[in-house]
Amino acid sequence: MKKALLVTRVSGFIPQHEMNNVKILQEMGYEVHYATNLKTVVYGKDNKRLEGTGIITHQIDFCRSVKYREIKKAYHQLAELIEEQEFALIHCHMPVSGVLTRLAAEKARRRARHKGDEDQGKGQAKRTPVLYTAHGFHFCKGVPLKNWLYYPVERHMARYTDRLVTINDEDYMRAQKFPVRGKAVKTSGVGVRLERFAPWQKKTWAVERGAGDEDVRKRYGIPENARIMVSVGELAPGKNNITAVEALAELRDLNLFYLVCGEGSMEETLRRRAEELGIERHVIFAGYVDNTPEVLQQCDCFVFPSVREGLPVAVMEAMAVGLPIVASDIRGIRDLITHAKGGYLAQGFSPEEYAVKIRRLFTEKDGKSAVPREIRRKQMGLWNRERVKKFSLEVVDAQMRAIYQEVEREFL
Repeated sequence: MKKALLVTRVSGFIPQHEMNNVKILQEMGYEVHYATNLKTVVYGKDNKRLEGTGIITHQIDFCRSVKYREIKKAYHQLAELIEEQEFALIHCHMPVSGVLTRLAAEKARRRARHKGDEDQGKGQAKRTPVLYTAHGFHFCKGVPLKNWLYYPVERHMARYTDRLVTINDEDYMRAQKFPVRGKAVKTSGVGVRLERFAPWQKKTWAVERGAGDEDVRKRYGIPENARIMVSVGELAPGKNNITAVEALAELRDLNLFYLVCGEGSMEETLRRRAEELGIERHVIFAGYVDNTPEVLQQCDCFVFPSVREGLPVAVMEAMAVGLPIVASDIRGIRDLITHAKGGYLAQGFSPEEYAVKIRRLFTEKDGKSAVPREIRRKQMGLWNRERVKKFSLEVVDAQMRAIYQEVEREFL
């Protein structure tokens, strides 16, 4: 059986975002292998979601640091795995694992050429296509200068990439100028399973209860007449949740609560900041949320002050429910949200800017049509529900299936 290798630095990424690609490859007759650091799990607490999937796992000691000894160890582990298994296709993700995988695959190709057995045995390694999905380059418009240190690395590694898969317009335009060995392509991200959100789409803008068991207001002590803004995602510095907390302090008169769904290193910092501002009762930390659609449906708006994104799934999920969105005007988000149509895009990351945009959702009438904000929020939600169809799992499935099939025709 032909074999395909998927590679990510941390475990959890494939079961969270790439299981549809696994299904496509398996349907195409591949035995799917997964190389990752199984000891570092993100998007969940363990590796149970890999059980029963048919995926064969391999431990690679990837680390986040740039210590030479640790990077060298992971590189050699990958090189040995690739040479031993003779994969017919390799698809890597994430910057560190993406670089090491492409270098290891190139090493296998060169060893095969050196041995002179290109048409048999190890010669298969020479023809192995390597795909790399950039889930948002670290460098983009508006990021600090230090982020551009990744630019020459990604540009150089394009020489060892047969398909450079991008997920937003800005990255795609830039990747087309890279010396890609194959070519750069663009997909609609990892896709969102819209049928999961259909039962939870907002129908009215009164306090809503879905068909499930979760009553957000009752569980977290939020008054019935209060409004709820919500965010979903890892509590990491780059997600910039502190801007939302500080913006909330500017909106005390709105009786607004901020429901923070997610876990991460910034939680204690956010808690302390809320206490300093005297709004700790209005900032609720829900932790990791499994029933995201049910929770989102009971909220009034989605806030996303992230400083760098590829094509955020969290925003797509809020769109699928039908929430208006206040988010940063950055790459990846502007691919999803149309300003004043699906919400408001904030210029910069100041709490004052976010406070203005959030207040506009609740207090002002539309300047041109004098539409009450309650109706305007509903219109924005409906716009988002229609817009997100372009990023559905079915759309991405067709795109990735076509890429895999094209690569297979070209190399196998």
